[in-house]
Amino acid sequence: MLDFHKLEIFQAVVETGSFSLAAERLFLTQAAVSQHIKELEASVGTELFVRGRRGVTLTPSGQILANYTRRILDLVTEAAVAVTDVAHLKRGEIRLGATPGIGSYVLPGWMQSFRKAYPQLTLSLTTDVTQRIVELLQQDRLDLAFIEGELEERDWLGYVALQEVQQYVVVGRGHAWCMLETIPLEALYTQKFVMRSKDSQTRRWLESQLANHGVVPEIAAEFDSPEALKQAVIAGMGITILPDYTLRLELQSKLLRALPLEGVSLNRVLKLIWNRQKPFGPITRAFLKHLADEFPALHNL
Repeated sequence: MLDFHKLEIFQAVVETGSFSLAAERLFLTQAAVSQHIKELEASVGTELFVRGRRGVTLTPSGQILANYTRRILDLVTEAAVAVTDVAHLKRGEIRLGATPGIGSYVLPGWMQSFRKAYPQLTLSLTTDVTQRIVELLQQDRLDLAFIEGELEERDWLGYVALQEVQQYVVVGRGHAWCMLETIPLEALYTQKFVMRSKDSQTRRWLESQLANHGVVPEIAAEFDSPEALKQAVIAGMGITILPDYTLRLELQSKLLRALPLEGVSLNRVLKLIWNRQKPFGPITRAFLKHLADEFPALHNL
């Protein structure tokens, strides 16, 4: 008879293509994963993987078992969603991911309100650039993620747009533009910018948008977080462009001024993304339901 725990390990190897990566995901040793797979192969009387230098690939029998295993694991998750009362769970966890701005300024409020409704549950948050967040979803190290970065289409990646986010030119209170209401595009030509690092999709997006209008920004400094960008602008190092949700405290205290560009839209889209090959578990479903009043599109998931 097939062992359910071994099927879970088998599926992790299938998805990662590697005993070592599966072991890392499952918090097991590579030797333990290898032993479980050997025992599973012994129980069905056939090899399931072809071992190679660069990992493992499925044999024909392994592919058949992988198809059944995916259906079995999905059914188990669906059954858990159908019968679980999340409010009465003694413990549980949801693993969230986000790009730095959303992770620092948006998600903590959502997490706190969810925690207030379900105080026995744990929420964890990982922040990184868009590409890395997508990789973590594929590796089953996150349940949901929130990004503004642009996405390449992938068969396994699901997403839904939540809302548009307006971007503003941000200046310090001692800047010559501080008393203006809007900024003409041509005024950007003479300014020094502080920007996110080159590996940030936000940086690539912003430079592309500015280039469409003939602006090639002069970079004074690069930083890896919106918070550092704000501090650089306050210190007078240059100007930057940031979404409005990152600026609330500094605008209230008048340390910064946020100004729209005349005749130019620099809006991005806040998106929820997930691995559509993994059905939502009960706690993930509860979190989506919790946010659905603010984002009605989530009712359709």
